[in-house]
Amino acid sequence: MNLTRYGENGVRIKFGDAINLEIHEEVRRCYFFLKALHLPDIIDITPAFTACLIHFDTRKTSFTKLAEMLSERELDMASAAVAEPAVHEISVRYGGVHGLDMSFVSAHCGLTEDEVVTIHAAELYTVFTVGFIPGFPYLGVLDRRLNTPRLETPRVRVPKGSVGIAQRQTGIYPFQSPGGWRIIGQTETSLFDAKKEPYSLMQIGDKVRFIKE
Repeated sequence: MNLTRYGENGVRIKFGDAINLEIHEEVRRCYFFLKALHLPDIIDITPAFTACLIHFDTRKTSFTKLAEMLSERELDMASAAVAEPAVHEISVRYGGVHGLDMSFVSAHCGLTEDEVVTIHAAELYTVFTVGFIPGFPYLGVLDRRLNTPRLETPRVRVPKGSVGIAQRQTGIYPFQSPGGWRIIGQTETSLFDAKKEPYSLMQIGDKVRFIKE
């Protein structure tokens, strides 16, 4: 666990450099452990692929004090019990008008479109983090046979519910938004509801399986 200052009111806890399930589990334990403490001097905790970013209230604590507390609780954090992740089954219409880049992915990977669908739907994915827009899950690890580059020029509008892939990841666009991932399908599942907590359907650590409609 490596603690560094992040701006005027941030502490970054880094657990490694690789994107894998072992480091992800450390991030997940850290995130839920700190959330459960309900510390009044912590404003927000943001989990990422290999780290957690803590935003703190400078009127109530300091980087030094918070870093000392985190170091003292490192063993508690590492052994903290966390709830079993939820499993989400997401129905997807693959290809055709729903998969804007399916033909490119098929050609790039040297696979038929049916093979792309079979490989993509065969995995049980892990939610490594949620961003860049509310509710967008970064899912991995994508089968290396589907390793595909992002668009050179991102689209201005990607339809809501689009299922995309980029390198060794796959994800779902909760809203119409700009985006550069290769779109292979679309779902009607709602991923974000601002009127109902916890707002985002998926949390870090959840599992996702895609089901072909």
